[in-house]
Amino acid sequence: MKGTAHLLYGFVGVGKTTFARRLERELPAVRYSHDEWMHALYGPTPSADDFARLPQLQDLLRQHAVRILELGCDVVLDEGYWSRESRDKIRGLLEDAGVRYVLYRITCPEAEIKRRVSARTRDLPADSLWIGDADIQLFKPRFEPLGPDEEHVDIDGTQNKLLETTGGVSKSPANRKRHVRPARVSACR
Repeated sequence: MKGTAHLLYGFVGVGKTTFARRLERELPAVRYSHDEWMHALYGPTPSADDFARLPQLQDLLRQHAVRILELGCDVVLDEGYWSRESRDKIRGLLEDAGVRYVLYRITCPEAEIKRRVSARTRDLPADSLWIGDADIQLFKPRFEPLGPDEEHVDIDGTQNKLLETTGGVSKSPANRKRHVRPARVSACR
């Protein structure tokens, strides 16, 4: 049996990586964070040229993730998926591979986002990218809301807990067999 991909959608500072680490431990799963890989390759403040390489890095991580899924292990993809195009692309890749996925929408109030970004900038964790307070406003226009047809599981980023599900599990043939509650998905079957 193939593994399940856990896709994390959310803005900067909502708690995606915290939730990704929780899923990694509890499922268990292999976790991929392009921010951590960018930091490992280029440091906490990659240049514009370094960021231009991000699509190549994401493609490599996704290819590796699909192989892990084919081997029966769950994978957490901590990418944010800010655009509909990026969400459609990952869903298509996973559906082509016959892999199940769950899309999580992680949210928290804007005041908490600002507080977290400021705290992270002040005490930058070893594997994080530097994000300034002004970047929040710069990034907002790039962040596209989920469409009404995009099934997802809502996560309260302030407490990292399940709020509700709108189905959450993809409608691919692999997922039609049974509805899976995300907390009960096991890895490496």
